[in-house]
Amino acid sequence: MIDPLLIVVGGIVVVSLVTVIAPRFNIAGPLVLMAIGLGVSLLPFVPAFTIPPDVILIGVLPPLLYSAALQLPAIEFRRDFAPIAGLSVLLVVLSSLGLGLFFAAVIPGLGLALGVALGAILSPTDAVATSIAKRLGIAPRVITLLEGESLLNDATALVLLRTAVAAVASGFAFGDAVANFAWAVVIALAIGALVGWGNLRLRERVSNPAANTALSFTIPFIAYLPTEHLGGSGLVAAVVAGIVTGQGAARRFTPEQRLSDRLNWRTIELILEGGVFLVFGLELKDIVNANLGEHEGLWYGTWLALSALGISLGVRALYVTGIIWLQGRRSRRHVAHRERAEKISERIDEMEQAYRADPAAFESRVSNPDRAKRGFGLVRRRVTRTLADLDYYRDSPLGWRHGIIIVWAGMRGVVTLAAAQTLPHDGVGDRSLLIFVAFLVALFSLLIQGLTLSMVVRSVGLSEGAGEGPTREEQHALDAELRTASVAALTAGKLTRRNGEPFPSDLLERAGARLARPTDDDLTARARDLLEFRLASVDAMRRELNRISHDGRYSTAALRHALAELDADQLSLELRIDGEDD
Repeated sequence: MIDPLLIVVGGIVVVSLVTVIAPRFNIAGPLVLMAIGLGVSLLPFVPAFTIPPDVILIGVLPPLLYSAALQLPAIEFRRDFAPIAGLSVLLVVLSSLGLGLFFAAVIPGLGLALGVALGAILSPTDAVATSIAKRLGIAPRVITLLEGESLLNDATALVLLRTAVAAVASGFAFGDAVANFAWAVVIALAIGALVGWGNLRLRERVSNPAANTALSFTIPFIAYLPTEHLGGSGLVAAVVAGIVTGQGAARRFTPEQRLSDRLNWRTIELILEGGVFLVFGLELKDIVNANLGEHEGLWYGTWLALSALGISLGVRALYVTGIIWLQGRRSRRHVAHRERAEKISERIDEMEQAYRADPAAFESRVSNPDRAKRGFGLVRRRVTRTLADLDYYRDSPLGWRHGIIIVWAGMRGVVTLAAAQTLPHDGVGDRSLLIFVAFLVALFSLLIQGLTLSMVVRSVGLSEGAGEGPTREEQHALDAELRTASVAALTAGKLTRRNGEPFPSDLLERAGARLARPTDDDLTARARDLLEFRLASVDAMRRELNRISHDGRYSTAALRHALAELDADQLSLELRIDGEDD
């Protein structure tokens, strides 16, 4: 009997090494992990290996989806919420129903409910496609659509899977199924948002780094467990909690907390996702043997898998075609929207100029001057955001070439494998066949689509070489705005020490424009004051960054890059200040 601890340690080592080595040979890491797992399972001294479905459903999927939700690009997600929601919900439902009808027709005695359950397992796409597409440097908007879809469609598919499995036991009733689906989503949204908000408010008050990290590990389960108890989808709740936490971290967490969360959750995501592929390879021997005994060969399952993959791609192609057509219609209306927004902006400019020219006359014409001034700012932000959104749609239109990439990048992966293992042993007579079909669909999808995606990108002429992260021009523009805000805070005398005390006036004169870039030359007798001063300037720039993040003029990648730079500057400055104190 092999020690379970040895299996866990060995698995982590294998996942880590494959993650590093596989990209150097341009090979998908998940395929290598499944091959390793299968090879190990064939060794004569390795016993049969199975994992209870609840381990995957409760122990793996909540933190995996929560981790992905933390990195959701909020600005781009908001702009393309409609197509992302369609891909994540409506396409999953259509694919599941289409596949369910197919499986019910070709697998004797399966039934529609169980066919839809298998269809739900095969419907969600995987984030592996997004990582491949990022390396190819295709349009950032396509990346946003794939990222948002791969995150949200997992939850939709798993809610649909649970509904279908419940229908297997109690019989299918359309009204009950829709009501259960709606309740599962609504209660999950409410609890997930509440847990995410509570997570932000609690952890911003916990200064101990180790305790704060420990609390972060509990969040997906705190969202999952009560939601499941109330009949909702715990996985949807974990996703919502991750989205709320990810978007509020920039304002409420310290640099240490953000850095810790980013590294810790990337590590957890790496181990869990790689572990699922490795475990599935270990279980594959028994699955294959069961299919050999029950169906006299593997051709039956292979035929089903190839047919299912073809149906999925066909339904996806039709749906994406509709999205591209609708986006084209919307783009023709953007000119009119821009004209209206510009007129509103001009009107606000005129009213603000009138107020500055004669404040007394302006205040005499309105009943509540303070409310009117706040209204100017609110409308200004809304108009700025609208104009930025229209610029985004204009500069990154979706055409038929983008549609081809969106269709072909829809690969199946870790969620399909994990969800297949949650099929109950009781009441599912063809469980080994269904799991085998799910495995083959994921395998064929990764092999066929994953290995040819780069060729497809080149053939349609969409390789832009953009890569990940913001453009240099965008980053320079954002950095200039932050430096301007810091100088403005300096001029207005708003910079103070961490304890709230003001800086000496002669220090303000000597510091000038040297902000947030400490050097060894600064280590003079006034070094601590200078470091404190630069730390205050970093805080002023972070406040300006939080304000800028609401108007939509910069991408999420640029905002995160700037925040990471400010966090690094702050950590360096605090370390040097602590060194001066010692």
